[in-house]
Amino acid sequence: MTAETTTPPSTVPPASSTSSTPSTVNDAPPAGPQAGSPVPDDVRTAVLDIARRAKVASRSLATATRASKDAALVALADALVAHADQIVAANAEDLARGRAKDMSEGLLDRLALTPERIGAIADALRELASLPDPVGEVVRGSTLPNGLRLRQVRVPMGVVGMIYEARPNVTVDAAGLALKSGNAVILRGGSAAASSNEVIVSVLAEALEAQGLPGDLVQSIDAHGRPGGVALMHARGLVDVLVPRGGADLIQTVVRESTVPVIETGVGNCHVYVDASADPMTALEIVLNSKTHRVGVCNAAETLLVHADAVPDLLPAILDALDAAGVVLHGDAATAKAAPRKVDVIPATDEDWGREYLAPEIAVRVVDDLDAALEHIRTWSSGHTEAIVTRDLASSERFVAELDAAAIIVNASTRFTDGQQFGLGAEIGISTQKLHARGPMGLGELTTTKWIVHGDGHVRP
Repeated sequence: MTAETTTPPSTVPPASSTSSTPSTVNDAPPAGPQAGSPVPDDVRTAVLDIARRAKVASRSLATATRASKDAALVALADALVAHADQIVAANAEDLARGRAKDMSEGLLDRLALTPERIGAIADALRELASLPDPVGEVVRGSTLPNGLRLRQVRVPMGVVGMIYEARPNVTVDAAGLALKSGNAVILRGGSAAASSNEVIVSVLAEALEAQGLPGDLVQSIDAHGRPGGVALMHARGLVDVLVPRGGADLIQTVVRESTVPVIETGVGNCHVYVDASADPMTALEIVLNSKTHRVGVCNAAETLLVHADAVPDLLPAILDALDAAGVVLHGDAATAKAAPRKVDVIPATDEDWGREYLAPEIAVRVVDDLDAALEHIRTWSSGHTEAIVTRDLASSERFVAELDAAAIIVNASTRFTDGQQFGLGAEIGISTQKLHARGPMGLGELTTTKWIVHGDGHVRP
């Protein structure tokens, strides 16, 4: 059986860049501005004042002990739970606006907060408090032949900017990670979650002040809209690093526009490849979990590839299960031929292979062999997460060695690419670039290093 040959059109990014997301899917109001947008003087002044206050506040953490930071994290968690009703009420306003604007169910799910979700977010802060403090960790050290004693140690970035959309949980994750790693954070969370974020930031700032820390450690510029986002991107010297998190348009706008250094996160066109040797039940469970556990997240599977030899025993059951779960199927001719009679398969196009659906939809393709699967993934991957289901050691080793992505997973769901699941605590985002940070970004990725040199009157000859 021959897999269909596809060539990415000029409008589709190559495998090394993030894939485009159709406007019908990425329907949250973009948190970032258009490149080159003018910034009114009053907005620029206000944002720079916020950044200056953040810079000053960050210095209060330079000598903070782990115990004091951990106590503050627990206090933030307690405050969120205590104000859960207020947060949920504000979130209901955001959800109502989202539905009025026909926001997709996947993005509404990202946006939604319930008392249970707030409790889980609070628990993530408590988990952060239990993790080792990265600040002061000695990365390497030595004594030179001349007696100079060297240490390279982890230190905070200083002020971290976040631009994101429709994810109020990120507001808390960013604040908690910044605090534990010794940084102040400035947040631009976008209009979709404006009401939720306003209440959350207020609750967090009050809790910090009650702990004797500056409320300016957590600030929002949402009130200044998209021009405020541009001003934040240009606050070089006051903001030390900027992290965009959201759809491809948002991320690329920040990368192009910002004069502040950017850690680029990426969209998730994630693949699951089912090899010829895969156990049928294992493959079914992994595919369903990867696609349906939460459809509106970047580590959900968007494309399923199945080895031609596995089609008779595996593919009909997988397609039937996906269809029963309400997943819309886009497939090649071989997939349509293998589908049970009651299951509809929409003919897949090049757009489907490069698409991050963020919705109950998936693209399915039958491939001749592992080589064809690898070539398809290299062509269409966004470099986020790629998974293989196999009982063949040689196939798994080739898959791991020959693909270039932030996370490669063998015999497990793509949903595990997550800071908390990796034991990092909450995450600031998932980086698909290769400089400084790659994959889920936790506490260590929000630090940099400095060299400390001790001498005894040494002078250079």
